[in-house]
Amino acid sequence: MMPYKYLLFDLDHTLLDFDAAEDAALDALFAEQEVEDIQALKAYYIPMNQGMWRALERGEITKQELVSTRFAKAFAHIGRELDGVYLADRYQYFLSQQGQTYPGVHELLDTLKDRGYKLYAATNGISGIQRGRLAQSGLLERFDALFISEEMGTAKPLAAYFEKIAEQIDEFQPDQTVMIGDSLTADIPGGIDAGLTTIWVNFNQLENTSQWQPDYTVTDLEQLLTILD
Repeated sequence: MMPYKYLLFDLDHTLLDFDAAEDAALDALFAEQEVEDIQALKAYYIPMNQGMWRALERGEITKQELVSTRFAKAFAHIGRELDGVYLADRYQYFLSQQGQTYPGVHELLDTLKDRGYKLYAATNGISGIQRGRLAQSGLLERFDALFISEEMGTAKPLAAYFEKIAEQIDEFQPDQTVMIGDSLTADIPGGIDAGLTTIWVNFNQLENTSQWQPDYTVTDLEQLLTILD
């Protein structure tokens, strides 16, 4: 009897290639707005956006402020005054149409399903975007259920998020469940606190300087098959 039954997969930077999706969505948004030098605007937007996310983490701005103003600020940089909320909606639409995955993801999930595992997507994100991207990627039908933070009303790493998952999976047992993801601030601490086995997806082979120690670390998704054998 295999020790694990339920596999919770983070999506972005674990199965879905968010960097490629973001790049394509920005290309589409800026092309729609007839930006002359798209690469130059992306070169300004990306570090500006990252700075706003750091400001959000420090409590200096709200998530709503970030989402509704970042594109207005980007276009102001090139001398254009546009509606940031409208641009945010268009960006989210273009992002929802992106289904880029990492190599081997479809085969991995098919193999795990063939082995009898129950597969779940466990993602902090916006419902319309994540459902759209999963549909575009061809991964949607491979999951038994989706646990999307916006729909759950709570997010990783909060205990409430994992408690709601436990309520929705029949015969759920923490010791038969694995949380698989790239985030040492969401996936791994949330999984540890919930009593789950945790697998850190570390494609870039980064040093773990956090207080959270996963049960396993993989630098390639194929390594999951060995751990879960």
